[in-house]
Amino acid sequence: MTADIVSIQRPVLHEQVASRLRQMLVEGRIAPGAKLNERTLCEELRISRTPLREAIKMLAAEGLVELLPNRGSVAVQLSEADVHNTFEVMAGLEALSGELAAQRITEAELAEIKALHYEMLAAFTRRDLSTYYRLNAAIHRCINAAAKNPVLTSTYNQVNARLQALRFRSNQDGDKWSHAVQEHEAMVRALEARDAHALSRVLTSHLDNKRAVVMEQLRSQEAQTMQRQGNAE
Repeated sequence: MTADIVSIQRPVLHEQVASRLRQMLVEGRIAPGAKLNERTLCEELRISRTPLREAIKMLAAEGLVELLPNRGSVAVQLSEADVHNTFEVMAGLEALSGELAAQRITEAELAEIKALHYEMLAAFTRRDLSTYYRLNAAIHRCINAAAKNPVLTSTYNQVNARLQALRFRSNQDGDKWSHAVQEHEAMVRALEARDAHALSRVLTSHLDNKRAVVMEQLRSQEAQTMQRQGNAE
């Protein structure tokens, strides 16, 4: 269900490389804790090391990659406490975005969000998770932008970057994915009604549900790892 990575044509900007790497990190093609092998990535993306290293620096600033002195870089792996705390902050940012957006959104902005929503529903029907997630994330960014608060947007982008891979994986459970779609339907209705309280409430609930799914996944993975280690002994 992941999108194919197409080789990048020269001339290339490091922002384009960062976009491709970000997709690989979000969709799990580079696993949390895995080392970013520069030679392999250069061959796969058909680029030189200079734009790759610039892109890695960008992703490190976003919190997606950790730079290790004299050891290269690795994909960030959040602990359970990190995940809990980051989702807690993100839920507050989403709630504030929704409250302000409902009060300040323009008709043009609402029309764009509705168009993205219908495209997202089509991707959900096809079970195209990669496209669905891209559109889903765009909707949340549009709601945040409609709040028209640059300080909020800057903080939102910084915190949200740490959660992208986890939010992507949270939709891999069919029932929970369907429930998330229903929550997005409620978001659109609240925006149309300019109901700040309703939109804030559904966005908070949406993030709380995501956090619950992610925590369950992390604990399941930890249990499986411990079981494998026990079997190996």
